[in-house]
Amino acid sequence: MALDGCNHLIQRFEETIANPVRPVPGSSLYTGVDLGTAYIVLAVVDGQGQPVAGAMRFAQVVKDGLVVEYMRAVEIVKELKAELEARLGTELYAAATAYPPGTGGADMRAIRYVAQSAGFDVRGSIDEPTAANAVLGITDGAVVDIGGGTTGVAVFRKGEVVYVADEPTGGTQFSLVIAGALKIPFEEAETMKIDPAQEDRLQPLIRPVMEKVASIIRTHIKEYTVPTLYLVGGTSCNKYIGGVIAQETGLTVVKPGNPFLVTPLGIALHAVAADQESVDRSQEPG
Repeated sequence: MALDGCNHLIQRFEETIANPVRPVPGSSLYTGVDLGTAYIVLAVVDGQGQPVAGAMRFAQVVKDGLVVEYMRAVEIVKELKAELEARLGTELYAAATAYPPGTGGADMRAIRYVAQSAGFDVRGSIDEPTAANAVLGITDGAVVDIGGGTTGVAVFRKGEVVYVADEPTGGTQFSLVIAGALKIPFEEAETMKIDPAQEDRLQPLIRPVMEKVASIIRTHIKEYTVPTLYLVGGTSCNKYIGGVIAQETGLTVVKPGNPFLVTPLGIALHAVAADQESVDRSQEPG
């Protein structure tokens, strides 16, 4: 499947991170709040789903999809919100959040409460791989969101979600392996991991973790006919991971241009959709 439309949208979002688009006064804006294991990302779109702005911050306030430093998470989201508001010249209200598949009710609410405590009116919450598909727009296949702490899988059939799952294992495990093998601090390993110049050197060390990710995917899709895997999430940016997963699963693997930005953008698009659904319900007779 060609991802030209998806890649164009992601590229526009990437551009607005450095150069936000000043909105027309009075226009509606929607924010996706993505609390990741390594990064907190805010994505802002207009009412037509077009990217307007974005901001991110490295933060380890979430572990395996669970908020472990609540007040610090709120503080960072507040700071990013204020930064974007200053750059856009307007306040941001409407938002959506996302959670790893399989997250329990209390943990889902904690993610939502972070956004609310930062000053957002949360219009909806959605699992991360399904949020990513708001950008990808696939009808048949599996979206695999490989983040810092977890790997989430959503299987789609005729445009509908038929299965979701999530397991611990992601970029954090890559960093732990690198830190242990090279006897360096975890923070230094994190920096090395995302440096394209280091990928060839590190590949022999982290390939077993990639194979573990492939095993997770294979386990969760075994009951379904999945023609193609679509990789998103920051860990999917590694140039080798698609090939390893393809080899281990025997399936076609597709990656968008910047996998890291897909999910936060999809969360923002979910905020638009959730707001429209609310309007539609309010207009129903009786």
